[in-house]
Amino acid sequence: MSEQGGTDREPRRLTGRQRLAAGLWPPRVTRAQLIVAVLLFGLGLGLAIQVRSNNDDSALRGARQEDLVRILDELDDRTQRLEDEKQSLDDQRTELETSSDQAEEARRQTREKEQQLGILAGTVAAEGPGITLTVADSGDTVEPDMLLDTIQELRAAGAEAIQINGVRVVANTFFSGTGGDIQVDGKQVTAPYRFKVIGKPQDLEPALNIPGGVVQTLEKEQATATVARAEKIIVNALRPAERPDYARSSAQ
Repeated sequence: MSEQGGTDREPRRLTGRQRLAAGLWPPRVTRAQLIVAVLLFGLGLGLAIQVRSNNDDSALRGARQEDLVRILDELDDRTQRLEDEKQSLDDQRTELETSSDQAEEARRQTREKEQQLGILAGTVAAEGPGITLTVADSGDTVEPDMLLDTIQELRAAGAEAIQINGVRVVANTFFSGTGGDIQVDGKQVTAPYRFKVIGKPQDLEPALNIPGGVVQTLEKEQATATVARAEKIIVNALRPAERPDYARSSAQ
């Protein structure tokens, strides 16, 4: 009988590929390699941040110094308007808390709020300082979206009441049609387009004239835009008070 057991098997020979894999994994990272990797990561992150910062600043890099100063002034003015509004609300609260006749004070504030909401809704006329913007478009190149951009820019600059060619502009105002055939809330308007805007003239006019703003955009389309300040602007185009179909007050 031949002897079985007691003899060790010969070790399994590894292929060349297996020996290569065994040499590469697990990776043996020295301390020096780790430090170099961290430094390279930090350098790449810094370059990415710098490129992004350069891209963000490129829009203003070519602006003139006076234009940059005007943009900063506009931002300061917007901040001041928000502070003034906050202060006004704080004052109203104080008046309600300290008034000897709180019921009468509440009625007075309600009447004032009703007038303010009527101006925003376009159901009452308004007057005050502001600007007029006249857009001449002899080539019918002004599109509805350009007029909408003008409205948005005016609102961002603090416009409180706007009408264009006899149509009162409110929160849900829409523009449609094409160049030379534009409708505002379904009503036909023709050039020249005249905007009557109530607000702080010192904020409204610069907002339209900033680099790349409304005036420059219209001029690129061969239209002309003229802005004039006025101590008294009358916005008297009215809209009927509309009852919402579905929305109801949630106040109890």
